[in-house]
Amino acid sequence: MNKLHSHVFTSESVSEGHPDKVADQISDAILDACLKADKNAHVACETMVGPDIVVNMGEITCQGFQKLDTAAIARRVVKKIGYDTPDEHFSWDTFNYVSHIHGQSPDINKGVSRAAKERQGAGDQGMMFGYATNETENFMPAAIVYSHALLKMFADLRRESEFSWLRPDAKSQLSVVYEGGRPVRIDTVVISHQTTAQGAKKTNYNIIKELARDFLLNTGLITPKTRFLINPTGKFVIGGPCGDCGLTGRKIIVDTYGGMAAHGGGAFSGKDPSKVDRSAAYYARYAAKNIVGAGLADRCQIQVAYAIGIDKPVSFCVKTFGSAKNGVTNERLEKMLASGKVFDFRPYALTKDLGLLSPKGWCYEDTAAYGHFGREIFPWERLDKVAELRNIFS
Repeated sequence: MNKLHSHVFTSESVSEGHPDKVADQISDAILDACLKADKNAHVACETMVGPDIVVNMGEITCQGFQKLDTAAIARRVVKKIGYDTPDEHFSWDTFNYVSHIHGQSPDINKGVSRAAKERQGAGDQGMMFGYATNETENFMPAAIVYSHALLKMFADLRRESEFSWLRPDAKSQLSVVYEGGRPVRIDTVVISHQTTAQGAKKTNYNIIKELARDFLLNTGLITPKTRFLINPTGKFVIGGPCGDCGLTGRKIIVDTYGGMAAHGGGAFSGKDPSKVDRSAAYYARYAAKNIVGAGLADRCQIQVAYAIGIDKPVSFCVKTFGSAKNGVTNERLEKMLASGKVFDFRPYALTKDLGLLSPKGWCYEDTAAYGHFGREIFPWERLDKVAELRNIFS
């Protein structure tokens, strides 16, 4: 690769209070409750939020579902996020709640359910992608991982009395300069953060700017030329579900790799592991991260495709973007994946391998804000196949 080649790549994140993320967290909280009641529950829970309203729809088949108080779950999530002011027209204790959840289609269930569990079919057709890069410590692209980290930092500050003028809705965007395929500096940081009416003033925007600069200094990518654009329209007071409708699954690029890698199109939140557009995307990340962690390539993208009702994937496609090492080729990596000896991509096997039906130390609600990848609490972030991969490709 030409070391002089330079380009800028931009990714964005949205906070836990963004309307779409409110919806994602409610959907995943309901999923968690269903799996706790019935680990074999089939869940595809959709949420819509708007001014003073939360609506749940979708299909759920779960023993004991009638005993679950989905309205109470939704209110708990909204309260935790921090929407607690009725005058803002979206508050945990005053919004209207509507549910039109129904059972799973028997036609879909036929493909998923098998007498032999190990032959469980994929819950839908489709293609999923996993990606990893060694440009950061957590094997994620720099722009998206630092965008997430910025908003998580501001969410933590917002809960302190000193920063009570910050409200839950926020967006961040980082533009990172790459040279020779490596991030070398941050060109521009954009932060749009909801505030109270009293907090919408330049002195507070300067506080946000300095906090962001200090936080990003640890990346080693901030320079005197880095631009910071804070609430560029002048103010951001009307936000959250009052400012815009939110829907489950509308932030799939924020959820994954910030646009650095391909996306199959399927959303994650509100879906149980039988839906391979979620579980297989997690497993593909697991495989890609271990391939990069083993030093077989600097970057790795894996595509896996399924047919509904069929347990084995119909295809694999690996791209290492010219970064593979020591004679490793994309074709050899594809054959390794297809063999199922290191990574078994059958829905039953990957669900068991990652413990997706009985989460320990994490829950699906945890995934629904600040990215599904790059956080060590999740089992698909393990680096436990490195030695085996090095031995195979030595």
